[in-house]
Amino acid sequence: MTLQQLRYVVGVATAGSITAASQRLFIAQPSLSKAISELESEMGIAIFERSSKGVVPTEDGTRFLSYARQVVEQADLLEAQYKHGTPPRRVFGVSSQHYAFVVNAFAELVREHGESRYEFSLREGTTFGTIEDVRLQRSELGVLYRNDFNREVLTSAIRDAELRFEPLFEAREHVFVSRTNPLASCDSVTLEDLAPYPRLSYDQGSRNSFYFAEEPHITEQVDKAVVVTDRATLFNLLIGLDGYTISSGILSVDLNGENIVAVPLKDGGTMELGYIHQPRRPLSPMAERYLEHLSTYVAKYIASGYGKR
Repeated sequence: MTLQQLRYVVGVATAGSITAASQRLFIAQPSLSKAISELESEMGIAIFERSSKGVVPTEDGTRFLSYARQVVEQADLLEAQYKHGTPPRRVFGVSSQHYAFVVNAFAELVREHGESRYEFSLREGTTFGTIEDVRLQRSELGVLYRNDFNREVLTSAIRDAELRFEPLFEAREHVFVSRTNPLASCDSVTLEDLAPYPRLSYDQGSRNSFYFAEEPHITEQVDKAVVVTDRATLFNLLIGLDGYTISSGILSVDLNGENIVAVPLKDGGTMELGYIHQPRRPLSPMAERYLEHLSTYVAKYIASGYGKR
């Protein structure tokens, strides 16, 4: 086993196909395939499942890649420190359901390292996609929520992926509406109050499930429903359609402007926000720092009067 072979398998896992990886790694596809096959033979495992659509790590491959990435990262640090005399490039990734506070903390982290060499990634997507990103180490952290409705299923899915959920804070359920919506001036609203308005929710893709939905009370029957894939579209439709969505209530004026308000949901429950990670792999200093930014942002928002309308 060589360091170059480890770089190859990490590159293939990141690219999702041998063809794409060969272009990024500047190696002929047959040579790359041979190097991976030789490594699999030496280790006695199949690292990837191959198909016409690309490759995905096997269960053994996922475990192998977790160690391979650590070796490659340490080798990169050594080379950067001693071979070239330049500071190492910092690498960090986080995946999440659609929360403004996740983006705010990420922006703070990027600003903090503005003069450094870095490769940071932020992926907003589906609940299942967030779990998969962390399982396959596309991201070191994933931010999700649990509540009484989805807790058992989501906890099982996280456990099956050999990940761990770490609670960050609890948030009271709020309704996001446009500032011009008649409900915006209410001290609180009920699900019945929301009935005349379109409900906006995020698409969960092929793994769609009520238990994987980002919005509490998704099983409630409504006459008007709109499903979107990104946060910008959802907030635009909150204004354009006078729609609503149910979430944590934590907004960002920087990202969402001042046209969206959060109104407490009367008799609503709580959302337990937290992050998932691989418990066998200690959090990197970059991940620890990101979590500090995340906690600081949320604490400031709560102290400013969040949830006290």
